[in-house]
Amino acid sequence: MGPQGDFLQVLREQGYALDNLFPSSNGNGGFNQADVTTGTTVFAMKYADGVLVAGDRRATAGNVVMYDRTDKVLEIDRFSVLAIAGVPATAFEMARILEHSFKYYRRSQLQDLSFEGKLRALATLLKNNAPAALAGTGTVAPVFAGYDAQEGCGKIFFYDILGAEFEAVEYAVSGSGSPTIRGILYYMNRWGNGPVGGLNEEDALIFVLRLMTSAAEFDSATGGVDAQAQLYPIVKRISAEGVRTIPADRLKTLFSDKVLNNV
Repeated sequence: MGPQGDFLQVLREQGYALDNLFPSSNGNGGFNQADVTTGTTVFAMKYADGVLVAGDRRATAGNVVMYDRTDKVLEIDRFSVLAIAGVPATAFEMARILEHSFKYYRRSQLQDLSFEGKLRALATLLKNNAPAALAGTGTVAPVFAGYDAQEGCGKIFFYDILGAEFEAVEYAVSGSGSPTIRGILYYMNRWGNGPVGGLNEEDALIFVLRLMTSAAEFDSATGGVDAQAQLYPIVKRISAEGVRTIPADRLKTLFSDKVLNNV
């Protein structure tokens, strides 16, 4: 079925030593992972009307919750989204560079950069960031999703730390909560009532909320849903009409009416 978007699995298959990504402090210049603020769980999945990209809101430093209102699903232009897991400072800077680059190209060339060109731009940024990633101070594991006007469909890609890109067939996941989400998606697509790609928008959003809630149950670094604090995942929809943010009020209604009641 092709690559399904497990970033850590891809690294292992390519021979990366994952312990080198976050070396421990040893008094000789080593870096302590607990000192680095990181974003956690993001994923993208195809559904009947396009692509949904979601991210939890929590940023952590080791076992400390640094912030619970982080936006990890960033709109780069009207047809593409970058979802980040890793060091927010590095990821946000990458997003700003991409946004300005795409805007400059559109204004100077009077047309949008091709989807392939957008993929290459992100790959270059990741390649240039490789020394910081290997040092444990700037690791970013992004998921890029967008609408390819030339082929008339939504696409999902994920990357390794050197900028190699992999197209996801149906979904891509990244971050500490990704094993839970990837397992559920694999099960649903293989043995469920039908592929997740066939869900309508409402059912797909309900499924997204259930996935994030499940990830938070097994991963303390994933924020999940906090109805009392009015905290819900950031969810964006990508289609031929462009990128649209799903309002928090809609997620709140779906969570209280459908998820909590197991409808």
